[in-house]
Amino acid sequence: MNQAAERAFREREQRLIDAVQLREPDRVPISIGLNYHPAKLAGTAAWDAYYNFPAWKKAYVDAAKYYQPDRVMVVPNQKGSILEALGAKQLAWPGHGVARTSTHQFVEGEYMKEDEYDLFLNDTSDFIVRRYLPRVYGVMEPASELPPLNTLMMMLPFRNIATPEFSGMMENLMKISREAVEWQKETAALVQELVELGFFVRQPFFMVGAPFDAISDFLRGMRGTMLDMYRRPEKVKAACEMMCRIQLEWVARAPRPKEFTPAFMALHRGSHGFMSLKQFETYYWPYLLKVIEAVVDAGYTPDIFFEGDYNSRLEYLTEMPHGKVIARFDQIDMKRAKEILGGKICIAGNMPVSLLQVGTPEDVKKKVEELIDTAGKDGGYIMAPASALDEVQPENLKVMIDYTKEYGRYR
Repeated sequence: MNQAAERAFREREQRLIDAVQLREPDRVPISIGLNYHPAKLAGTAAWDAYYNFPAWKKAYVDAAKYYQPDRVMVVPNQKGSILEALGAKQLAWPGHGVARTSTHQFVEGEYMKEDEYDLFLNDTSDFIVRRYLPRVYGVMEPASELPPLNTLMMMLPFRNIATPEFSGMMENLMKISREAVEWQKETAALVQELVELGFFVRQPFFMVGAPFDAISDFLRGMRGTMLDMYRRPEKVKAACEMMCRIQLEWVARAPRPKEFTPAFMALHRGSHGFMSLKQFETYYWPYLLKVIEAVVDAGYTPDIFFEGDYNSRLEYLTEMPHGKVIARFDQIDMKRAKEILGGKICIAGNMPVSLLQVGTPEDVKKKVEELIDTAGKDGGYIMAPASALDEVQPENLKVMIDYTKEYGRYR
C-alpha cells in the first residue's frame, strides 16, 4: 500500500471508529455493500460473480473506485461450479435457478421435520451428518445410509464406506474442497486489492447472528417455525438455546482482533412483521443479545443489519453494549431511533433503496439532509443504504455518497 492509500485507509478507519464510539468524526462516514450492483454499473451480469471471477473482481474494484465510499463490505459467495457439484438445494444463483442478471435467492424448506427436534437436540452431529446435509446437498446423499454416529465407537461402518456411492461422495468432496479453497483465495485477493486502494475492508472469518434465525432459516423454514412457536414452544426454546451455545463456541474459538474489526450480523425474523413482542422477548432477543455480547467481549464490533420494521423493538436495543455496536436499520422512524439510541448505539442506514432506484438526484439529496440532520446530530451515525443495492441507479448512489461528504461535515 502506498503512502496516499495508507493515509486514506487510516482516515476512513478513524472516521468509522469515531462514529461507533459516539464521537463526532470530521464528517459522516459512508459504508456500502456493493452486492451485485457492480454488474449494473459495468453493464455485465451477476453471473460473473459465480462463473467469471476475474471479470467480477474488475467490476467490483472499478465500482469502489468510482463511488469512493469509506467502507466497502465484501460478502463472499461460492463458485457456481462448486454449488453445482454439491447439488446445493438451498440456493438459486445467477444462471442456475434464476436469470444470469438476477440476484441469488435462498430456497427455504423444512430441512428438519417437525418430529425431529429431539434428534437434533440429543445428538446434533448425528442429525447434521445423516439427515440435514443429505437433504441440502445432493452429493451428501450417501451419508444418509450411515449407522448412527454414536455407534462408531465400537466399529467403523466398512460396508457403507466401501460402497461405490460413498467412496464416490468422498472423492467428489475432496475435489470440490480443493476448488473451493482456490475460490476463497480469489475473494481474499479482491479484499486485499480494495485495501491497497485505501478502502476500509476488514471483517472476521466467522459469521453469527440470531439463534432463532438459524432454526427458522436453515432447519424448519418460516412456516414451520411459526407453527412450532404455538405447537411445541419448549422445543423451539431448547433449539434456540442450543444454537446460542454453538454460536458462542464459534466466537470463543475465533482469533482476537488487534484492530477495529466490524462483524456483520444479518437479522431476518425478529422484526415486527414476523413475530409479536412477546415472541421476540421469548425466542429472539435473549439469545441474540448473548451472541452480541460475546462478539463484543471477543474484541469485535457487531455490525447488525436490523432487516424489516424494528420501531417497536428500539427500547430493547439499548441493552446492547454502549459505544461498541453498529445498528443498521432498514425500516425505522429515524427521529425516534435517535431519541432512544442516541448517545448509546451507533446508528446506520435507512437510506431507502427504492429512492435510489426510482427517485431523482434532488430527492436523494433531500433524504441525505434529513438523515444527517436527524441521526447525525452530535455524531454516532453512518450513512448506508437500507438494504441491497443491486438495482439502484448509479447516478443516485453517487449523489448519496458525494453529497454526504459535502453536507455531512462536522468540522
